[in-house]
Order: sequence, then C-alpha cells, then structure tokens
Amino acid sequence: MTAWDSLYAKRAGRMRASEIRELLKLLDQPDVISFAGGIPDATLFPAEAFQKAYADILGGEEAGKALQYGVSEGSLRLRRWIVAHMQDLGVACGPENILVTSGSQQALDYIGKLFLSAGDTALVQSPTYLGALQAFNAYEPAFDRLGAGTNFAASEYTARAAEAGGSVKFAYLSPDFANPTGLTLDLEERLQVLSLAGELSCAVVEDAPYQSLRYDGDPVPSLLALDCDASGGIESARTLYCGSFSKSLSPGLRLGWICAASEVISRLVLIKQASDLNTPVLNQEAMARVAESVYETHTASTNAVYKARRDAMLAALERHMPQGTRWTKPGGGMFIWVELPDGMDGAALLARSVEMARVAFVPGSAFHPDGRGANTMRLSFSCADPDRIETGIARLGKVIAQAVTSAQHSAA
Repeated sequence: MTAWDSLYAKRAGRMRASEIRELLKLLDQPDVISFAGGIPDATLFPAEAFQKAYADILGGEEAGKALQYGVSEGSLRLRRWIVAHMQDLGVACGPENILVTSGSQQALDYIGKLFLSAGDTALVQSPTYLGALQAFNAYEPAFDRLGAGTNFAASEYTARAAEAGGSVKFAYLSPDFANPTGLTLDLEERLQVLSLAGELSCAVVEDAPYQSLRYDGDPVPSLLALDCDASGGIESARTLYCGSFSKSLSPGLRLGWICAASEVISRLVLIKQASDLNTPVLNQEAMARVAESVYETHTASTNAVYKARRDAMLAALERHMPQGTRWTKPGGGMFIWVELPDGMDGAALLARSVEMARVAFVPGSAFHPDGRGANTMRLSFSCADPDRIETGIARLGKVIAQAVTSAQHSAA
C-alpha cells in the first residue's frame, strides 16, 4: 500500500469537507424539510431562455467557435454585458477589467493563490462564507476578524499579522445580504473598511453574489464603486469585485467574474491559463444571450418569490421560536442567522432536529475560522414554499423548546 499521507503537501492537512455540501445530501430525502442549502430554487431558472440560447448557438454559424477553446479572459460578448452591468452599479470599466471564472468560487481560489503566502493574514467577517475560508485555507494564511465588535486599529492588525509570520494581504467581505448572516453593511461601514484597507495598504475582496437579490430598501453603493470614486477610477482602486450568475440565472453553468484593475486581472489571467485554460465558451455564449434578454425581468420575478418566502420564515420564527432565540431580519439574499438560547450547541441540535423533526439547517460554527458560534445556525428560505416553511419552523421551534426545558431540568 502506498503511504499517501507522507506524499501530500503540508497544506493538504488544512483541507476540510464542507458541512454544507454534506448537508445537501439531505435534499434527496423527501421527508426532510431542509433549510440547509444556500441554493436557488431550480423551478425558477429561465430554462426556456437557455434552451433557445443553446439552440441558436449550436444551430448557427457560431457553433464551431462555441465548441472550441476560448481566450482565458472570457467571451468578449459576456464581458461586455458584465461591463455594462458594472457601470449600472457605478463602476466605469472595460473588458480589460473583467475575468470570467468558473463560478465566483473559482474567483476566490484564484485571489487566494495570487495574494496569500504561508503566514500572511486575511481579514474576514466573523461569521463569514464557509467557501471563502476553504478557498483561502489551502494557501496557509492566518485569519483575523473584521467588522462589528472588533474596532481594531490598523497597527493592531499589522502587529498580529507580523506575529503570524506575514502581512495583511486583503480584507474579504460580502457587504450585501451576506452568507451566512443575511446582513448588509451600510454606507458608513463600507467607507470604514476602505479606510482601514488604505491604512493597511492591502486589497479588498468584495464578494457580491447576492447583490441583485434585494427585497427592501434602497441599494448601497458597492465597495468597488466607492473605491473608484475616492481613488479616481478602477485602475487606482484596491478593490476586487467578485460577481456571479449562480444566484440570479443559473448555478449549473458555473459562471462568475472578477472586476478589478487591469494589472490585477492580467495576473489572474495567468493563473487561469495554468488552471483550466478557459471557462467553457458554450456556457459563456449562452449566458450572454440570456443575460441580455431576461436578466432584469427574471431577477424581478424571482425576487418577488424569495421575498414572500423570507417574510414567511420571519413570521414563522416570531410564532414558534422559544424565548432566548434571536435572529437577523435581512433585506434580501437567502439567509437568516439565528442565535440559539445560551448554552445550546447547534451541531447537537442538528442531529436531534433531523432525527426527531426531519428538519435540517447548518450549524453556525462552520462559518467561523476559529470555531466560534457554537450556539448559532443558518437557515435558508430560498427552496421552500411558505407552507413548508411554516411546518418546518414549527417543528424546529418545538425541538429547541424541548432542548431548553431539558437543560433547565438538568440544571435543577
């Protein structure tokens, strides 16, 4: 037998399975009401628009081009749509500022590869997106906390980064309807992040897959738009914007993008060339056509559905959660973050909930690089209709209430 463990790189020891990907297996069990997967509802995908786009491409003169290798930067037609989209968000840019990636998850991996050496520090919100922690973790960084409740000065971050063996390379955050909390940074908080990054001379990674899923309130300018305004344009900006079509049109085509200064994009293109040469051209060409034809109308229609489901979950939480339970009230996105009563463990509650109530969620500790958040959980409302949400939250509330009662009896 080959002693594989002795052959793996040291960084392989930092790789961990995604709790969320494992929980997605529960979706195949019809009797389980799952609030675990942060995925869009497949019944809402614009399937007919994609069917027409693929038929038009493969039945026309561009079939050969679409089935061939492509440039690493991405399809020019798709990049031009992204440029127009970014301009709608207040970011003046050109195709040279765009790299098309195989989903925004690949974008995060490339950014980690480009910026992080072993011992460098990545600043992250706590809690933060589990997939980002996994993507960055392979490059052996230290993680430090960013955002509410920290109030650290730049000098403190610099000192801790030096102790870890490197420097602060970037601040990573999802400012709109974040996964997992559903929270959104206001204008002042965004400006504070950019100010801190300026003091640290580090990059800012703006992960924005949920930006288009707004149900309430007025949009807040993106970090990249604010950065461009303050610095004089995208070529002087320190922010890298990661966008995605996965939550708006289709995750199955695996299409995302990075928008940043052209010098940074040129470096990322080299990583793309060495990684997978190019994102599938056929998928890019189909996405460009669908985005051109239905993006605005489709987003509006799906947002109406998700808003109703969010409202149903918030109302159900009010009705069924026991005293001592608190939760966020997001203005968009797919998630509600729940703080459980003191002393309750989310992982233990999940096992009990699946066994007793056939309800699944994601325990909150998975979203912390340091294992905090044991008494929290993430609920997703995107794939359950209001009736199923009501049933599932009622069951979950009963399980939590029983756990509280049991703990009180044990303490007595």
